[in-house]
Amino acid sequence: MLALALAGCSIKTMAVNTLGNALAEGSSGFAKDDDPELVRDAIPFALKTIESLIDQSPKHKGLLTAACSGFTQYGYAFIQQEADYVEAQDLDRATAMRTRAKKLYLRALDYGLRAFEVDDPGFRARLTKDPAAALAKTTKKQVPLLYWTAAAWGAAFSIDKADSSLSVNQNVIEALMRRALALDDTWELGSLHDFFITWEGGRSSVGGSLDQAKQHFERARALSGGQRVSPFVTYAEVVSVGQQNKKEFQALLAEALAIDVAKAAPEQKLANVIAQRRATWLLSRVDELFVEQPRPDAFVLWPLLMD
Repeated sequence: MLALALAGCSIKTMAVNTLGNALAEGSSGFAKDDDPELVRDAIPFALKTIESLIDQSPKHKGLLTAACSGFTQYGYAFIQQEADYVEAQDLDRATAMRTRAKKLYLRALDYGLRAFEVDDPGFRARLTKDPAAALAKTTKKQVPLLYWTAAAWGAAFSIDKADSSLSVNQNVIEALMRRALALDDTWELGSLHDFFITWEGGRSSVGGSLDQAKQHFERARALSGGQRVSPFVTYAEVVSVGQQNKKEFQALLAEALAIDVAKAAPEQKLANVIAQRRATWLLSRVDELFVEQPRPDAFVLWPLLMD
């Protein structure tokens, strides 16, 4: 009876792990879709299925990584961005959506750290104490996990910079991304560089570097070979707006919208469609994002108008 029970348990575990492997490796089906609404409606069921399998196989690295990336992408593409789009019409709804997005990011972060713990028990505690030492043993195979864990952490921080439990770990977020960059900066056609466009460009007044943001943009652009929209949109939104360079902003977004999503890399299709939607939205807000400088002669005419 004991042998039969153990055999049954073993078969169940094998079945769970087999299904888990299929789900963990099957996310490309979503990435190749060009219908964001269809994907938005389908992802929650897929994520809950992954979580159910993790309950049965809590040390399945593929499932843990899939949960980390899935909750991060869902939170950003369909919750946080939607909050940006509706904020002008419904501030309360936008605030509630950002709160939800933060919860999803923290959920993703936990799965990411759990995935590291499978092979390296105690990783989570060591990471916050000495990031460099904790990350020294990570390998190129772990680049996706490094990226999504850092992305989840960084996204949660971007929503709530007043949360001291997040702000205190900014160096850890950066360390995770820099380790991934050092291991394979070509991953996903240069996607790692998109993070550093924001990281350097968005913090130019507090330790970031616009020159480095520009370098990361050029590297992302070169690696993507016209296959990804995101670098153009990210640089335009973060750096061009920050520098109030309207001409550059419009030129970059025009280039982003000129990319033929149907001909670009299939695994980038959904991301490209979503990024082009943001590009269109940003262009619709030019008057809000850029403050026109008055003409020099306006100062001369002003006293006459007052008279």
